[in-house]
Amino acid sequence: MKQRNHAFDFLCGLCILRMMLLHLISMCGYRGEFWFGKLMAWSFFFMSFFFFKAGYFNKTVSGNSLAYIKDKAKRLLTPYFMWGAIGSIIYFGFIWLFPEHFDKVIHRLSWQHTYRVSHFYGDPPCWFLMSFFLAYIAIHFIYKVRYLHLVILTFPFVSYWLWKMHNPLWLSMNNVFMGIFYFYLGHLWKMLQLKVNRTQIIGISVTLILIFAVGNKLMHGEYDMSLNKFVSNPWGAGINTTCALCGISGLLLALPMRRIPVVNYIGEHSMVFFVAHYPLIFFYKFTHNTFGRDVWHHWDEFITMSVFVMVICFFLVPFVEKVPILSGRFKKKS
Repeated sequence: MKQRNHAFDFLCGLCILRMMLLHLISMCGYRGEFWFGKLMAWSFFFMSFFFFKAGYFNKTVSGNSLAYIKDKAKRLLTPYFMWGAIGSIIYFGFIWLFPEHFDKVIHRLSWQHTYRVSHFYGDPPCWFLMSFFLAYIAIHFIYKVRYLHLVILTFPFVSYWLWKMHNPLWLSMNNVFMGIFYFYLGHLWKMLQLKVNRTQIIGISVTLILIFAVGNKLMHGEYDMSLNKFVSNPWGAGINTTCALCGISGLLLALPMRRIPVVNYIGEHSMVFFVAHYPLIFFYKFTHNTFGRDVWHHWDEFITMSVFVMVICFFLVPFVEKVPILSGRFKKKS
């Protein structure tokens, strides 16, 4: 078997854990806590890491356009719709069976949701698969024109302009430009690492991490990729994210990184944890609502819900990965 990259698996696992914590905390009403805000302020860049990682490991985006689009659609859009359907069945199933317990939820439902955003009511994180697919397709056609890839360097400004215009694009496509930029950043970082030695990479990486540490304090800014939202200083959001992604990944790659149990396992099977955790959160919360038990501002429920979601996700890994329409793991044609 091909040797896993422990550094990127570790970062991927941290990203998934951070995302799951965010969703669990939010569902229990503790998102406004001071300590949680500080945690998010120093880890906001993790969602961008998936695009960065894709660009780092991607070997080519060329080839026959129709075959390329079909392959990406099969691997990304198939699980997107399948898990969207699973989440929707859980979400609307509870509402349909026990409407008296979900008055507030029913009043928030909107038909605009079907085209304004790219996630499903029952599985919001699915937006990522749609944005990932659109980013791959855009990159494919950009690279078909010589030197056109340089236009990607302007995409953070396009993304910021779309945010100032209140994100007018349907299906949450406003964040695709930033996703493409981080994909390209990962590609450029890989090219640089191939041209310099290990000692130089460590030096560059440590410098970038220090710039991030100082910059995030003096010029703090956050980029929320799911909403294409710039918080506080937009320059800080772009510069600090770039330094963090390159610096942390570069340092871990240059050091003899060993496999970290649990965290690396989650990173190795990130797709399952990514798509399955939110339907499980809804199942837990809606079951409690049905029996008159609220999870809002209940630490005991937060702990129980976290254990429930994590255990079920670990249990689902081998089963989901054997089903290509759920995992996107279709066999490559020889």
